[in-house]
Amino acid sequence: MIQKTFAADKNLLNEVLAFTEGELEKRDCNMKTQMMISVMIEEIFVNIASYAYPEGNGTATICLDFDADDKVTITFIDSGIEFNPLAKEDPDITLSAEERDIGGLGIYMVKKTMEDVKYERKGNENILSFKKGIH
Repeated sequence: MIQKTFAADKNLLNEVLAFTEGELEKRDCNMKTQMMISVMIEEIFVNIASYAYPEGNGTATICLDFDADDKVTITFIDSGIEFNPLAKEDPDITLSAEERDIGGLGIYMVKKTMEDVKYERKGNENILSFKKGIH
């Protein structure tokens, strides 16, 4: 498993993506899948940076675990306020953008495009993970 901890700061998004994309490239992840995973990573990291720590600064740890079946499990760990994004109702995508409530589309995309999406609260940590084949 490979992991790195970042300050939960939106300005570090490029560093987060460079770290994760670099690890995916080392394993010859196909470009379409890499782009899809990067969009999901951006969505989750920006949400942590924006909402997990309303009282101040915190961190987000990103773990990548590659298995023998050419799949990667990506896990985000933060010690921000408790929030289970999977408990939120899916947005009504039949409505126009103007009619829909703000938010919720990112985690909906994660649930629809990634495999085995899970959330748990362990101690004071939010742990969100998903899996995706890389070839």
